[in-house]
Amino acid sequence: MTTTPPSAVTYLETHPEEVSAETKAKTAGEAAGVSLRSVTKKYGNFTAIENITLDIPAGAYCCLLGPSGCGKTTALRMIAGHEDVTSGEVYIGDRTVTQLSPVKRNTAMMFQNYALFPHKTIWQNVEFGLKMKGVDKAERRQRVDEILELVGLSHTAQRKPSQLSGGQQQRIALARALVNRPQVLMLDEPLSALDENLRVKMRSELRKIQQQFGLTFIQVTHHVEEAFSLSDQIVVMDHGHIEQVASPAELFTTPASQFVAKFIGDNNIFTGKVVNAVPDEGGKDLVELDVEGVGALFSKGVATPLGADAACSVRPDLVSLTPASEGRRGTAAASNTSPAPITNRVTARITGVELTGYVTRISLMLETTGASLLYKARTTDWAVAGLQEGQLVTVSWSASDCVFLPY
Repeated sequence: MTTTPPSAVTYLETHPEEVSAETKAKTAGEAAGVSLRSVTKKYGNFTAIENITLDIPAGAYCCLLGPSGCGKTTALRMIAGHEDVTSGEVYIGDRTVTQLSPVKRNTAMMFQNYALFPHKTIWQNVEFGLKMKGVDKAERRQRVDEILELVGLSHTAQRKPSQLSGGQQQRIALARALVNRPQVLMLDEPLSALDENLRVKMRSELRKIQQQFGLTFIQVTHHVEEAFSLSDQIVVMDHGHIEQVASPAELFTTPASQFVAKFIGDNNIFTGKVVNAVPDEGGKDLVELDVEGVGALFSKGVATPLGADAACSVRPDLVSLTPASEGRRGTAAASNTSPAPITNRVTARITGVELTGYVTRISLMLETTGASLLYKARTTDWAVAGLQEGQLVTVSWSASDCVFLPY
């Protein structure tokens, strides 16, 4: 009697003794860090990547995050050696690989469409790279069997890719990459073809396998939630430049630019001019912005010179709403001489309420400028708030929750 092996997640969780240091050493390479130094990539007169410098630690799960056309896939392909570098240097570990072919970089690539051979069995698909490298038959058999067992899919060895689910195909593509024992594994939007439920499940498997192997994973994605859930390090890119490199927590709480604040979520952003800055605790300044049509708004960050254009950002879950008098228009902000915590306040009207499940999104319009704002509340909290669409409200938030964004 035979039994179907468990999924990779269940296998790794319930059989940790079988993913020992010895097993890991047999099935994986030693992780290496990746460094880019002043790297530029041009296609004729078009500059896809311009003078970027980046360090990815060995053993980290790094996501290159950004909109389509920002340069993230080009950066990944330059690390892998599938794109030539116009200028600059690429390092894997302590050696420069800028002029090396992909096969000499000890990396592996997992493509968006998995690129499995439809006419070959699963076993033959996983074996293919080893065969091309000239690994002898006995070692090929041992390594393929080991990696298929590790990802919990030994029972599919003689099937064809078309006989597997999308999630199983994804794990086979991962096994085919890992069987080559790379120091760095690169993943080009590997979850984009999956439905949402399977996508969530498979990103959990990816993260768990990465942690078990201890390899350096570099993944391209435009999916913010995916980057937050997977990464140790996120690199936000736009128009061939790096906007910010940070941990998920730092990126979420302290975006470094207007672009990052907009891209990672529905942050409310106000633009204006710096009119005052007072040094504050923790190495940050209390910055006062004069925002046209709004007045003074206070935020925390590292100030730019007085009179400079700048902005501030507050997350929609950090604002609060209270009923406002219909006779009251305009805005208000607490004085920075107040001994109490400084609170920013503006007057707005509720223009839309959208229930999305656990969270309800409340659209707002500033009374003075017509600008749009967003508030997010737990659906259960919103149900008892007693506020209605069309109602005038005071929107308030603490200066300590407001991030200063220099231009």
